Amino acid sequence: MKLIHPTYFPNLLTFSYIMHHDICWEAEDNYQKQTLRNRTYIANDRGKHILSIPIIHVGKANGRQKYKDVLIDNSYAWQRQHWRTLQTAYRTSPFFEYYEDEIEPLYTQTFDKLQEFNLKTIGVIFDCLQLEMPTLKSTHFVDKPTDKEDYRFLVSAKLKQQLNIAPYVQVFSDRNGFIPNLSILDALFNLGPNTVEYLNHEFIIRVND
Repeated sequence: MKLIHPTYFPNLLTFSYIMHHDICWEAEDNYQKQTLRNRTYIANDRGKHILSIPIIHVGKANGRQKYKDVLIDNSYAWQRQHWRTLQTAYRTSPFFEYYEDEIEPLYTQTFDKLQEFNLKTIGVIFDCLQLEMPTLKSTHFVDKPTDKEDYRFLVSAKLKQQLNIAPYVQVFSDRNGFIPNLSILDALFNLGPNTVEYLNHEFIIRVND
């Protein structure tokens, strides 16, 4: 069993691990900045593009904050911005219209907690692909687990991976070439139901911190 952080529309590497293994979601860790907890990457006409969810930061006097307690800053219209960005980037993709009714509610309904929202984004993808989402969560934090494989490092935004991954046709491949390991949304909108078959070829990786 692998211990993995729920992230915002996980990248293909993380989603592949979720698909191929028994998963326990890390639900009891402290929040850390500069991670994929509140960001994901897509491809637009200019290349790789970040979508970042604003959060409400607590003062240092309040100590470390648990990831599960982190609140989304909904005073900023980030949902409207993210959805418009996704529409602009993927509306000409083969399967955007096929899945947009499932994805859009994530950007029209209000969500308060980041971790809960991230799990919801993952759940929607599993529904779109007609797969069963893992639901097991950790009940306490363990720095060095002995009963699970620790794959929490995948949450790092600075992680450098070399992936043995076959390219697929992306919307702007003609001008940007293939951009690997983007959000699962990129594969979903470009490959549709074939995303499952694509991810069934488990990625071989070499990771450099």
